[in-house]
Amino acid sequence: MEDYFERILNLAWQLRQHLTQFIENVFGCIDWIPQRHEVQFSACYGGSLPDTERYVHGQSSALSISNTTQELSISSTTEEQSAQRISEITIFRNGVSEICRRSYASWSSYILHGYRLGQRLALHVRGLCSLFVNEINTKLTRSLHRFWTTLQGSSEDIGWLQRTQMSLYSVDGTSRFHELLHDVRNGIHYLPNTLVYLLIPGLFSNHSPLYFLNTKRFFSKMGLTCHIAKIHSEASVEKNARELKLYIEELYWGSGKQVLLLGHSKGGVDAAAALSLYWSELKGKVAGLALVQSPYGGTPVASDILREGQIADRETRRIMELIVCKLIKGDMRALEDLTYDRRKDFISRHMLPVDELPIVSFHTEASTAPTVLATLTRIAQAELLPMLAVAPLPRFVSEYAESLLSSLKLPVVMPVSAAMAATALHLRLRYGESSDGLVTRRDAEVPGSVVVRPERRLDHAWLVLSTLSRRRAEADATQVCEALLAMLVEIGGKRRRCLIEEIVA
Repeated sequence: MEDYFERILNLAWQLRQHLTQFIENVFGCIDWIPQRHEVQFSACYGGSLPDTERYVHGQSSALSISNTTQELSISSTTEEQSAQRISEITIFRNGVSEICRRSYASWSSYILHGYRLGQRLALHVRGLCSLFVNEINTKLTRSLHRFWTTLQGSSEDIGWLQRTQMSLYSVDGTSRFHELLHDVRNGIHYLPNTLVYLLIPGLFSNHSPLYFLNTKRFFSKMGLTCHIAKIHSEASVEKNARELKLYIEELYWGSGKQVLLLGHSKGGVDAAAALSLYWSELKGKVAGLALVQSPYGGTPVASDILREGQIADRETRRIMELIVCKLIKGDMRALEDLTYDRRKDFISRHMLPVDELPIVSFHTEASTAPTVLATLTRIAQAELLPMLAVAPLPRFVSEYAESLLSSLKLPVVMPVSAAMAATALHLRLRYGESSDGLVTRRDAEVPGSVVVRPERRLDHAWLVLSTLSRRRAEADATQVCEALLAMLVEIGGKRRRCLIEEIVA
């Protein structure tokens, strides 16, 4: 823009200089001044008129015809005066004609130059207007694209895995799951002691001490070897996959038993990545994998937050970087790896060995009833003993009071279920998809796996964090986890029997 304005100013300055030169040339072409009926012409006329000049200045003229002829005098005074007037008129007319010719030539050249200058000025103005219009059009197009990208969101990405991998048909294991869950609730347990059970927590689990804690205690009471994977849940998927690979090998070589994996949320994605990347090294060491409410295909929540090209994308990313990197001390790649673009890229390069390993996919739908808003979820607990200063008492009394206070713990609660219900309602209204609040049901199914689709309304945090209100008539989270692992054991046993029959046949 500034270059165009500078060019216009230069053209205007050149026009001013040419006009000034034109005026000086016009007034400088005429160099005759009337003095006592005398006329003078400047040398710019290109020639001299000696006889005429002598006549104009009053000198007598004589014509020499030749040296051999006689000098002849003028016949009469009248003819002499007429000749003089004709000569004066002719000279004046020729001078005026020359002046007009030169003036016309100067005028025409300057008019042509001014026309060209005006044409250039008009072209530059047109270019400036075109540049301005193009800039407005570009900004308007970009704004409309941002608006459309924001409005469209993840509507074309949800369920992409089922559309691209239709050759891998999933098996519905919901009915068998309910049978196993019924037996577990009635005290019939199917989990053998010949396996090591590894629970893999999801995103932000490092800030929730109760994550999978009840399930681990429940399995330990049954005499099962159960561990919670000690990984940095806010790290990237590939980094956690490497750590899980080392953790599985350590458990396998330490106990001599195969490891059965159960991953929740991002933990399931991390476990699947470990098997996809290092299956050649983990084959024979892992007995199965259960993905519980895991965004294996991605999640619209992460994609809508981090999508580039939408309205306020940079501001939203800076806010998330402040929360994840500064406050939680995590890695932004942990959230980026759950977007649809990252999941598409990873799955296209690293396939999960569904044909060689028993895999179960479990997903639910969160309740959006108004009663959920009053539900509180316990995310931690605080001991009362360090908070209370007990007065000096006798020894036996103080020991009894200390043991009593140590058993009392204050629960730390948050309205997690209410937040999940709000996001589930948002995803249903915007995309028409059922979800547990963070993961849609279609994105939680692994193609080629055994899929469990319970009708019970459970949010994303129910399986790993307990609520204050418990319903004895329904199964709790520990029983659900046991039934899922029992299904994995059963599927693995069937595969081994089929393999043995094929070998024998």
